[in-house]
Amino acid sequence: MSGLLERFRNHDRRALARLITYVENRSPLGQQALSALFPMTGRAHLVGITGPPGAGKSTLVNALIGGYRGAGRTVGVLAIDPTSTLTGGATLGDRIRMMENYADEGVFIRSLATRGQMGGLSLAVSGAAHLLDAFGFDMILIETVGVGQDEVDIADAADTTVVVQVPGLGDSIQTIKAGILEVADILVVNKADRPESRQLVRDLRNMLLLGDHGEAMPPIVSTVASDGTGVPQLIESIDEHRQRLEASGRSRQRRARRLLREVELLAGERFDDWLRQRLEALSCEPTGEALLSRRTDPGSVAARLVDEFRGADQPSRP
Repeated sequence: MSGLLERFRNHDRRALARLITYVENRSPLGQQALSALFPMTGRAHLVGITGPPGAGKSTLVNALIGGYRGAGRTVGVLAIDPTSTLTGGATLGDRIRMMENYADEGVFIRSLATRGQMGGLSLAVSGAAHLLDAFGFDMILIETVGVGQDEVDIADAADTTVVVQVPGLGDSIQTIKAGILEVADILVVNKADRPESRQLVRDLRNMLLLGDHGEAMPPIVSTVASDGTGVPQLIESIDEHRQRLEASGRSRQRRARRLLREVELLAGERFDDWLRQRLEALSCEPTGEALLSRRTDPGSVAARLVDEFRGADQPSRP
């Protein structure tokens, strides 16, 4: 592991790819690497890009890569893809996406699987983002799989959340389902060359007027990602949002929230692993028979298991 970490610190992209694989597979080596490299993180700006399927998120990410590279900024991309039912890996490969940028040394693109996470993000995403940050990328773009209107976990993983909408997918209904709009720092109407795009912009603006957005209402940026229209304006909006966060002190608050959320997920993962093993053993113990014969109840057994996990001497229930 020490040799791999040394290669990583020397900006060996193969070492970066290997460590991301360890993290994605939940390997102890992945956690060891994250512990060693975490002090090198905290410099990159994480941008989450989400929205419904068909909104052109991948094309928009590709256009953003071009814009950032033209400005001399390096870019790491985590493209979240559906999970293969056979291998558990991403069903779309990173070589298929954004091919024109793949050979650029200032760009690193990696596909990650959702691994069954309902919010569209696997537990490995935060770890992979830490590695890209430690490697030295200026911008980290996280493109979600596009599971629908409830795909809001990205707000816990990013500094700036960009929600992409597209005309022609039932615009009015999209705006009424405001759950995903509530996490937006920036709204993008992509494929703005379509005639329905102006109506979608109006619908989104009217929906935003009904909400409470604190200091600033999210801007709405119209783009045609396929030809780069509006992409410079989007980059400017992302930079302005970053500046507002830093000037107000909310950048530190968001990062603290993100790290605590990561702690919560990792602790939950460990508890779930322990609980699965304990439940398997429980079926062979007297407690399992007591449940079946109704001499105890599931709530009491659950309380005992929590106390056992915590190492408590006394029951936690009143």
